[in-house]
Amino acid sequence: MMKIALSIALAGLLTACASKDTKTDTPVADRSTAVAPTTTPNTSGTTTPATNPNIAGNPLRDPSNILSKRSVFFEFDSNAVKDEYRGMVQAHSKYMADKRDSKIRIEGNCDERGSREYNIALGQRRAESVKKVMTVLGVGEARIETVSYGEEKPMSPGHDEPAWSQNRRADIKYAGE
Repeated sequence: MMKIALSIALAGLLTACASKDTKTDTPVADRSTAVAPTTTPNTSGTTTPATNPNIAGNPLRDPSNILSKRSVFFEFDSNAVKDEYRGMVQAHSKYMADKRDSKIRIEGNCDERGSREYNIALGQRRAESVKKVMTVLGVGEARIETVSYGEEKPMSPGHDEPAWSQNRRADIKYAGE
């Protein structure tokens, strides 16, 4: 029943956000002036690329792109995806819709509190929650794998609330990375 209510609420939200405005083409004037590139001789004997080749052209590695953010953090003992992470999950869903051959693994994690068995189950519920949001947004279930690491892969090794809040998460990992 909860799943159906969540699906209906999310579908209603997406429908409400749909834009019906049509954009008209606006003429664009080219105000740039042609400037010949200046070249200076390289006296050091080494070359340095202007951009990092690992970032150029790959939105998943561009730190200024929302797709470089991969962790969804949760409240204590909760598997509800918070509103602040919905935009990030939507961006990943849209990226996967555009890249039909992409596949991901969602890794659920927990803090150290609770039994090992409970944390494995909670980590799985967290991964499944993120997967459910993405499937509602149109990503095929077969393209998303979920796994739980429970408390085995902490992001922060501390034993206090700031560390625990970093460990209560689901990480999105793309295949081939």
